[in-house]
Amino acid sequence: MEKTGTEIKGEIERITFASEDDGFTVAKVKLIPEEISITVIGKLFSPVPGEILSLKGEWVSHPQYGKQFKASECRREYPVTTAGIRKYLRSGFIKGIGPVMADRIVQKFGDKSLDIIENHRSMLTEIEGIGKKRLAMISGSWDKQQELRELILFLQSYGIPAGYASKIYKKYRERAVSVISENPYRLAREIFGIGFLTADQLARNFGIPPDSQERVKAGILHIFKESAEEGHLFLPIGELINKTESLLEVNRVKIENTIYSLEAEGMLVIDRRDGFEDAVYLKKFYRYECEIARKLAEILKAPGSIRTIDPEKTIQWVQEKLSIRLAIRQMEALRCALNQKVMVITGGPGTGKTTVINSILQILSSSRFKILLAAPTGRASKRMKETTGWEAKTIHRLLEYSAKENTFRRNEENPLDCDLLVLDEVSMIDVPLLFELLRAVPPSASIVFVGDADQLPSVGPGNILHDLITSGVIPVVRLNEIFRQSVESLIISNAHRINHGLMPLLGQSQKTQTGELSNKIREDFFFITQEESDKVAEIIKRLVCERIPHRFGFDPFMDIQVLTPMRKGSAGTENLNAVLQDTLNTSKEEFFFGGKRFKRGDKIMQIKNNYVKEVFNGDIGKIIHINEEMQEVTVEYDTGRIKYKFNEMDEVVPAYAVTVHKSQGCEYPAVVMPVLTEHYLLLKRNLLYTAVTRAKKLVVLVGTKKALAIAVKNNKTQGRYTRLRNRLKEQFQF
Repeated sequence: MEKTGTEIKGEIERITFASEDDGFTVAKVKLIPEEISITVIGKLFSPVPGEILSLKGEWVSHPQYGKQFKASECRREYPVTTAGIRKYLRSGFIKGIGPVMADRIVQKFGDKSLDIIENHRSMLTEIEGIGKKRLAMISGSWDKQQELRELILFLQSYGIPAGYASKIYKKYRERAVSVISENPYRLAREIFGIGFLTADQLARNFGIPPDSQERVKAGILHIFKESAEEGHLFLPIGELINKTESLLEVNRVKIENTIYSLEAEGMLVIDRRDGFEDAVYLKKFYRYECEIARKLAEILKAPGSIRTIDPEKTIQWVQEKLSIRLAIRQMEALRCALNQKVMVITGGPGTGKTTVINSILQILSSSRFKILLAAPTGRASKRMKETTGWEAKTIHRLLEYSAKENTFRRNEENPLDCDLLVLDEVSMIDVPLLFELLRAVPPSASIVFVGDADQLPSVGPGNILHDLITSGVIPVVRLNEIFRQSVESLIISNAHRINHGLMPLLGQSQKTQTGELSNKIREDFFFITQEESDKVAEIIKRLVCERIPHRFGFDPFMDIQVLTPMRKGSAGTENLNAVLQDTLNTSKEEFFFGGKRFKRGDKIMQIKNNYVKEVFNGDIGKIIHINEEMQEVTVEYDTGRIKYKFNEMDEVVPAYAVTVHKSQGCEYPAVVMPVLTEHYLLLKRNLLYTAVTRAKKLVVLVGTKKALAIAVKNNKTQGRYTRLRNRLKEQFQF
């Protein structure tokens, strides 16, 4: 019985783990007829408790988990016993049937229950709680499951993970097989989470030639997708050809001809300039960049609705009104904001950006000018409201996105009603979002861009704040004086030290000029030395779950945020999330999706903009309810409660630990971060600076001083291919 090729049969008792990506499953199975429970591992694809499995495979021994059956082939059957059917229906895989309804159905129909659902559905209305609406829900879900099973078998026969079936079915419905067979590369363009390599594997299985025109087109578009994820708006044509050749291993001439073909079709734009290599854009990115430059120039050149104000009298008045004393650079920023149509205020933490904004608001509101405040994320807009006392919205809410129309209601025909627009956290804004925003800004309005130019650039494509500052056509005021109350914080003083290439002062290292410890310094920045990454993960667990809450009183769920440079490794987000979830969340309500385990009470992060739900990349929430019957998850965000279908959970990730990039625009009471030499490729000054400036009250770094020194000294940032600053300059050349 223990040789390769062994056949067994059993009923699924429970699912320990199930990956939606590749179908890998760990399940407890009760053997038939032995009635002995065993562990089965293998690609079972969407298993359901209660199902009968006929498996082929071999017995293996795991050093930690012991004897297991490793399945290589799987054939499934519906359960036939009343107990098995009850378990099957209670699993929640049929929308409209939860544990209570499953019990009622089985109590009424016994071992005929599945036959009733399949062939005699009208009889279900005899069950209390099943009316026409619920019957339609059950019928639709059952039929969908059968079609999904067929699609899974189709995909599986071509080596494509079954986890994609639900997304493919949702997009193409009953046409799925024909669409995929005709052009599998559509999957890479149209299905979130399916990349070129998956579609390319499917195309090879279909026998599509490696040098086919469709494959080369798809490869080029894939290169653009990857480059956009790296922040680029275009690629030099030589680099595009090289990357495509490396990916596809096809003739360079064919690649070049295909680029020109895509240009002729209107999918690409080649920006040709004397003295520069041709720049190849996706058409939409070219349009965004050109329109941003044109619109900013239009605003700069148009008469303003804010009348000229005597800055000296106004500055004196606002200082008395707010009982403040402005620094020289703050006065300069205030003068500029009152007399220029567009300007940038930049500076690090503690340099008084908020004071300048509050002064502007006080002055202009007293003259009844219409002012709007906005930021890219919910947390950033909430913080803006807290520090100014004014209503602040996310840019998406400001533009009034309509899910029904799939567009923003605010645009050229329906512009924003404002004399001044103040935008905070501009380093986070990418080119597509700024394009949509500027479309809605009336030419008579003024804009104040506010942000920290030394932080990481936006997750999306472009480098807006950098390009505005370096264009030379938009006035810029850089605040560089750190105010007294901020100097007393090691977080802020160390952030500025890091930004200037100096090692941060660690623990009790902050001294006065005489060498004595200053009693005015708040101990809010700590470094714990540990070289082994496995031990770093253990230290971080103890810090988050025990030490920091005990000493500082912070809530380990919502007050303490672990930030890390990487996703992989023992000190990466994936492992740290698993460790912290196991320790902090003891809830038994859970489900698996996409290889991730979600539990009621989990802290999660949205990782893509969802305009319909009005949740956006970087928003953090908490799972407050799991409804297996309706296959829904309810997540509470700062902006309200949002419901997700189970198959929409690929839009979120556990957020006990997140990457530094994903933390942009957020502030947390406490930040814990691993700093290790194994993160070498990502140890950069702006990344460390961004992480430190996310913390309001406490920073704890764990790792080695060597890694910390590498990050502080490494001021090399990967350039982004953009031509926005060039286009802005061109708008003012006469």
